[in-house]
Amino acid sequence: MARKSPSRLDMRKQVEAADALDEAAVKEKKPRKAAAPRVRKVKEKPEIRKRLIWIVYSGSMKEEGRFPYHERAAAEEKIEQLKLKSKKLYFIQPLKEIIGEDGVIVPVVSGSLDLDDEPVKPKKKVAKKDDDDDDDSSSEPDDDDDDDE
Repeated sequence: MARKSPSRLDMRKQVEAADALDEAAVKEKKPRKAAAPRVRKVKEKPEIRKRLIWIVYSGSMKEEGRFPYHERAAAEEKIEQLKLKSKKLYFIQPLKEIIGEDGVIVPVVSGSLDLDDEPVKPKKKVAKKDDDDDDDSSSEPDDDDDDDE
């Protein structure tokens, strides 16, 4: 037998009852307190002073000369002189040097940093024994503890 669908009136009563429960639940909830604004601590970065210099490099990145920023023409003259001596490639590149306290210039070293003061020692090669030797007297004795019984 086919099941009789609920009447529209019954369905409407069910929906209104569900809405009434939802409204009661909403009224019971307390509103949240507004969160206090977070204050971020700003780290004060030390003021780093820099100066720009022009560096004349060869094609193999060998430094040929350093010139202050306002002497770019002198750096270009140096390139022309070097080109007259040899037909290698020379170019100018700017570099920002850090100026430390009391006007002391901190040298910038391009390349890898040497973290260790000691030089790296190469490992010694260990000579391998030939497997063809069947001389057991030179090898270490086996640890067979079964014979002690």
